[in-house]
Formats: sequence, C-alpha cells, structure tokens
Amino acid sequence: MKITAPALPVAVALLLAPLAVVLQSKAMAPIALVSLALSIIAFWRQDRALPWPGGAALAMGLALGLWGAISAAWAIEPARALTTGLSLAGMVALAGGAARALDGSDGPTRRTMMLLIAAGLAVGLAAATIDTLTGNAIRAGVRGLREVPATLAFGLKPAGSLMALLLPLAAAFPWPVAPRIAFLLAGAGLLIVLPGDTAKIAAVAGLAAAGAAALWPRVVPRLIGAGLGFKILAMPFLVAAIPALPVERLPPSALHRMLIWDFAAERIAERPLLGWGMEASREIPGGQDQPGAAALDRLRVTDPALRRWFAEPHVHILPLHPHNGALQLWLELGAVGAAIAALLAWFLGVAAARAPSPAAASGALASAAVTAMLSFGAWQAWWVAAMLLVAAVCGALPVRGVTRGPALPGPLPPRA
Repeated sequence: MKITAPALPVAVALLLAPLAVVLQSKAMAPIALVSLALSIIAFWRQDRALPWPGGAALAMGLALGLWGAISAAWAIEPARALTTGLSLAGMVALAGGAARALDGSDGPTRRTMMLLIAAGLAVGLAAATIDTLTGNAIRAGVRGLREVPATLAFGLKPAGSLMALLLPLAAAFPWPVAPRIAFLLAGAGLLIVLPGDTAKIAAVAGLAAAGAAALWPRVVPRLIGAGLGFKILAMPFLVAAIPALPVERLPPSALHRMLIWDFAAERIAERPLLGWGMEASREIPGGQDQPGAAALDRLRVTDPALRRWFAEPHVHILPLHPHNGALQLWLELGAVGAAIAALLAWFLGVAAARAPSPAAASGALASAAVTAMLSFGAWQAWWVAAMLLVAAVCGALPVRGVTRGPALPGPLPPRA
C-alpha cells in the first residue's frame, strides 16, 4: 500500500481512533490534533511551504472561536471563555492547514486512507460489541477494575458517536457498490445495538443522508447545511413550545432533557444578543439547583415518583451544558454566535456538495449535526477534534479518475 507523507499521520489516526475511543474517549483529542499537526509538518518538509488553509467554512469556524474569546469581556468565567475560544480557533486553523496538506494526495493514497478507515471501524465496532456482550469486561480490564460499576457502560457512548461520524465515509470506500452498502448497513446495525441513543440516531441519519446525497449530490448536501443553519437559529423558539407538548409522558431521562432545554430558553431570553459568555453554561445562575415545583408544574409533571426523582441531589436543572449545541450557542454566545454558527452550517453543506464524495461528506455532516444537537457539550475537545479530523479527511476522499481539493475547509486549487 502506498501513502504520501502528509497523509500518513492522518491515516494512522483513522486506523487507531475507533479502538482508542472505545478504551478511553479523551484519547481522541491528542490522536486527532497530533495527526493534523504532523500532517502539516510533513507537508512543510516535503514542499518547503506552509499549507495555508482557506474557504468560507474555515472563516466561519475561526470567527466562532474568536467571538467566543471576545465574549470573555462579559463572561461569567472570563479566563475559561478566552482560552476555549482561542483553542477552538487554533484547532480550526490546524484542521484547515491539514486539509490543504492532504489536498495533493494521489489516488493510491486516498484509497489506502479509506482502507485504513474500514479497518479501524471494523476493529472499533468489534471491540465495542464484545465489550457490551461481556458486561464491559474489556474496558474494566484496561482500567484494572475487578468489579464493573454500572456507570462504566455509559463510557461507550462517545465511541458510538465517533464511529457513527466515521461510518458514512464508507460511501467513498474504493469497493464495488454492494460491499460498500453492506459495510454501511452492518456498521449501523452494530451501532444500534450498542449503548447510546444519540449514536443510534446519528448512525441512521448519516446513513440516510449518504444515500440521499448519492442520488442527488448537488441538492442534498446544501439542504442539510441549510436545515442545520435554520435549526440553530430557530432552536430557542422551537423550545418555547415544550410546555404545550405532552412531554409528561416521556421517560425520566427525556423529561429531564426537556426541563434543561426549557430552563436554558428562559436564560437565553435574559441575554439574547451577546449571551452569557463562552463556557458559561456550567455557572448559569440557578443551573445547579434541582428542578423546582414551578418548573415541574409548567411541564405538567404530576407523578409523585417522578417528582421525588427530580428532587434527588444529583439531578440539576442545567448540568454542565444544555445537551443541545444550538441552545448552548445561544445561551453562551447569543444571537451573534448563533448567526455565525448558522453560516458555518450552510458553508459546510456547500462544501460537502463540492467534496470528492458528496455522499460521504453529507453523511458525516448529518451524523455530526445529530450528535451536536442531542449530546455532548459544544466545546468538548475530543468531540471538536474528531469533527475537525473528519472535515479534513473529507477533502481527500477517492473519486474514480478524479483528484479534487479539500471539501469542508473550502475549495482550493490543486497543488502543482
């Protein structure tokens, strides 16, 4: 197998990441960021030039990070806002440079990268499945635990989300159509069996988006970007309808999510333009309180057992973040930050349509959008790094007889 120097670190990262995240999710950040940096260094050593990034999506990503840093001027935790904002901008710039470094990858290199993604996903899915079937024996053994705590199963959720993000790239594997479809379906089937509802939804969404983009490659990616941008802008208004919905019939975990979103929407209304500052979610006034009687009455929670559950000390009205990326953007960065993020979503959709494989890029974008809207904090380093790694790789996907430039960071002319 042949692979050019700038692509080698990223290819190795794609091979190792799924298994590494099964064992420890925080390993994703160093794996992704180090591989992106090494890709840039390899490009410099090879061409004696820096791979300068470009494109509208990259500009919006940088703007979002810088706006977060600026929000330190009014943030509840200004130091955290400044460092997180600058870190985000730095990671975006790093991914953009790596995407430019991967731009010149030849056909054999692109195909080899896809084969390594396939191998990494196969190993990661197998390890996660075995771990689940054995009561988390693999992950307990890695941690040196003789007894497996019940909470250890939740640690597989990040691995599921990462593999749901990578799985749509199978649409670009250098295989005939039937094996590609079989890999996609098998991967999605295993993810549905693994813990984590968000990963299940993300896997199905990514599969559906990849399939639709394969049929309509110019339209579907733009629709995904536009739909995500609209959802970001409209989320506080959509959440305002929660009290009118029959949410009291939901299970406790889902009902808790509705209470969190309802509380976040109230706080957004207090500072709608600028927000409370980046990383302020964990310190929002009242966020660490238990859901009060008024909040429970507002959502018509009358079951005495449910009300007792919400009164337990570990249940907070806003635990660390809203578990909804759009609401977190509004809450922390206000309408300005939400507008930047909506533009970023649109430009990502446009870039996905121009990618070497619109189906793979669209599937990855849809999967990332689902996870961002339903699960992790918007600025968690391991998740941001995972998305940026996939964004950089989407420009180096193989196309039969065609070599094209990077997708998500923005179109660039091919290197001579």
